[in-house]
Amino acid sequence: MSLEQEIRTLRDERNAVILAHNYQRPEVQEVADFVGDSLYLSRKAVESAKPVIVFAGVRFMAETAKILNPSRTVLLPDPKAGCGLADAITADQLRTWKGEHPGAVVVAYINTSAEVKAESDYCCTSSNAEEIIRRIPADQEILFLPDVFLGEYVRRKTGRKIHLWMGDCPVHAKLRPEDLERARAAHPGAPIVAHPECGCSTQAMDHVDRVLSTDGMVRFAEETRAPEVIVATEVGILHRMRKLNPGTKFTPLSEGAICPFMKEIDLTDVRDSLARNQYVIDVEPETAAKARRALERMIAS
Repeated sequence: MSLEQEIRTLRDERNAVILAHNYQRPEVQEVADFVGDSLYLSRKAVESAKPVIVFAGVRFMAETAKILNPSRTVLLPDPKAGCGLADAITADQLRTWKGEHPGAVVVAYINTSAEVKAESDYCCTSSNAEEIIRRIPADQEILFLPDVFLGEYVRRKTGRKIHLWMGDCPVHAKLRPEDLERARAAHPGAPIVAHPECGCSTQAMDHVDRVLSTDGMVRFAEETRAPEVIVATEVGILHRMRKLNPGTKFTPLSEGAICPFMKEIDLTDVRDSLARNQYVIDVEPETAAKARRALERMIAS
């Protein structure tokens, strides 16, 4: 029996659902029941009736699934799968920041710890951040965290006054405007799609054809008939884009845009997670209850 077959057998025996983020290894995406961005996978975690959720992603994603599904078992196949962006702010830092802006509405990107979500009014993803900001009354002061590039992008799109936390994704922050210039010269006529976490998407928004979440990029890949597309985000998404549209050449803006945390999980980890019930993600009940409010507002958008 192949490793892939073993995983599917164990999944059925455990009555589990396997979720994988767009940045996961191609082989992990192939054994997943659902592949997508954080918002899509959060919704699928809620919609699934399976008692066991195997989350092939990073820790904050598995925590989110547990917060939204407190009675179900959530497994993260490798405990080393963290997130540099989520580590950019702690709950204590957020409480201090809130103290400096009493009455402000706190919007936390989903790339945050459960403790930070518990201190927030809204959660958002890159695909619905603009919509959520627009729903907040115009006279409300807004604190947006932790990604400065996504926050600046949303600030420019909405025209709202938003205070930004100075955090970033180490992988996306390295994608700079000069990379866009080189790509334009080397691939004339090829449209460029960029994730809003990128250091290039906000500073050079006029030179990017589309700023999209990862699922937005997937939809773009399905629809485009361009001979070539330049993709400015983590390279893991290219597997899905190429699979959906083999007629278009999808070229990464940088071959080095690789998140080491997203690549921690392999097929052996997924198999062992199901076989040994490892590693179980739990969130302290009081923290989960507070964080759930912000997450449910995200899911409902």
